[in-house]
Amino acid sequence: MADPSAEVLAEAAGVFGLLASPPRLHIVWALAQGESDVSGLAERVGGALPAISQHLSKLKLAGLVRSRREGRRVVYFVDDPETVTVMRTLVTQLAARNAPPTPTPAPLRRLGG
Repeated sequence: MADPSAEVLAEAAGVFGLLASPPRLHIVWALAQGESDVSGLAERVGGALPAISQHLSKLKLAGLVRSRREGRRVVYFVDDPETVTVMRTLVTQLAARNAPPTPTPAPLRRLGG
């Protein structure tokens, strides 16, 4: 594969920059599990509605999140499976790296002897 163009690298850096915000990364993570409206996201990620809305606007502008209307409700979702795969891979690897080591079971002792 040829080296990516400067334009592509700049765009990728911009996307990684957007996801460098823990609240935005949490929002994308939550939406990767299933679509949601702003209220549902605020409950799930623990943020105020205006802040969640601002994060969603930035993620939409970057093309990471899309939305559709359902009556008066706006439902958000991640429409790019490759972005979700990259994010899940990174988060899963970091979680595994930071997990406490599993204890080694003690050897069994024989009784009565």
